Amino acid sequence: MAEATDRTASPPPSPGAPPHRSIRSYVRREGRITEAQQQALATWSERFCIGPSAEPFDFNAIFGRDAERYLEVGCGAGEVLIALASEHPENDYLGVEVYRPGLGRLLRGLAERKLKNIRILCGDAPSLIEYRVSDQSLAGVYVFFPDPWPKKRHHKRRLMRPDFVALLRRKLCSHARVFLATDWEDYAQHIVQVMDEDGGFVNLAGRAVYAPRPRWRPLTRYEQRAHARGHRIREILYALA
Repeated sequence: MAEATDRTASPPPSPGAPPHRSIRSYVRREGRITEAQQQALATWSERFCIGPSAEPFDFNAIFGRDAERYLEVGCGAGEVLIALASEHPENDYLGVEVYRPGLGRLLRGLAERKLKNIRILCGDAPSLIEYRVSDQSLAGVYVFFPDPWPKKRHHKRRLMRPDFVALLRRKLCSHARVFLATDWEDYAQHIVQVMDEDGGFVNLAGRAVYAPRPRWRPLTRYEQRAHARGHRIREILYALA
């Protein structure tokens, strides 16, 4: 693929129903969690994390207003979410994360900055989005550096599969955008193929063209490590057709 130059809800499952997606895109490999992260989880989870529900979340009630909503899948320590929420207080932001160390760092950052326009969903992203996020309710989705699962036998675990792309399409508002990035070339090609084959999205950089890096996205720790390893970052930008 070429690269562009820089230029400016569904009903809840019934009891006993299978989850939306049986093959998860993550495994429990959290590593060490620090005392500070544990303290942040204990202190701030109730304030910032949205608890379980049998119905789609009422985001107007949760945020106390009606605003554009953006969701980041795999928000990690929250570098992107915190930057966006600080820069755009008029918008509301949702982060989905499953790993406790990252959640601990994120919650600590939210508490320090006293941000009111971020909430966190804890758990498996496809299931949470399927059953807890209303259809046509998101103005944008961010998927930055999802696990590439580089071994061919593990490709079935990749997040960006046809079923997940179709799910996102249902949850997005008219003309909403999906921002993606990966440092694995074959995953970038896979993402473009899946998005194109869905038929509900348009590549805003042009057909078979990667997008420029968005200037608003902070340089995360993961991205710094990718650069240190000599990996090239591929930016992908689609809009709902």
